[in-house]
Amino acid sequence: MKQFRVTIITICLILGYLGYADLSLLLRNPEPLEISIEDLVLTGAPQEWLTVDGGYHDLTQAINMSGTMEVGSFLVPLKQSKSSSEMKIWFETREPAIVDTLKTYYFILETEEQQKEFLSENKQIFSAPRQLTGMTANNLVADSNQKKLTELLTEMNIPVNENTIFISEGKTPAVWRGVFFAGISLIGLIKVLIGFRKKTPKE
Repeated sequence: MKQFRVTIITICLILGYLGYADLSLLLRNPEPLEISIEDLVLTGAPQEWLTVDGGYHDLTQAINMSGTMEVGSFLVPLKQSKSSSEMKIWFETREPAIVDTLKTYYFILETEEQQKEFLSENKQIFSAPRQLTGMTANNLVADSNQKKLTELLTEMNIPVNENTIFISEGKTPAVWRGVFFAGISLIGLIKVLIGFRKKTPKE
């Protein structure tokens, strides 16, 4: 019985931590902070939820996240200009138009000549201004994902350092998940406390 209570308390504390992490994230990010790509590269991310202005995506440098033809997202560099070779900001996108274009370019076209022709016909898609809204790494899970993304770029011989920023496009702070986790944690701890108080000498 004692071991069961310890297990319940442990689970409640974990849920409490997750609830605290979500709620603190939400309080830090009531709305996306608008920032220019120049300021983001220069100073880093002031908060986790951002709207980045002034950037250009470069689909010619996009990386297949899954490594297979069953791809649902790509990792794309966001540059300060079309001609820039600096890639300090990368964003994960699941935008259907981009995914379909890149799947055609990488998997359907069979020759280099076909790819060059397709690229020439779709210049405005492959390199275009982009306002990006999404979230950077903000917790243990996201930090783990960032480590995997860093390893992926390193395997592709793309320079990565501590100033490289990864953004998940379209992601927003969870509104109710933190409240749910915190509520379940509190209810569980209260029930355990009541159980201790009701414990009889016979038990």
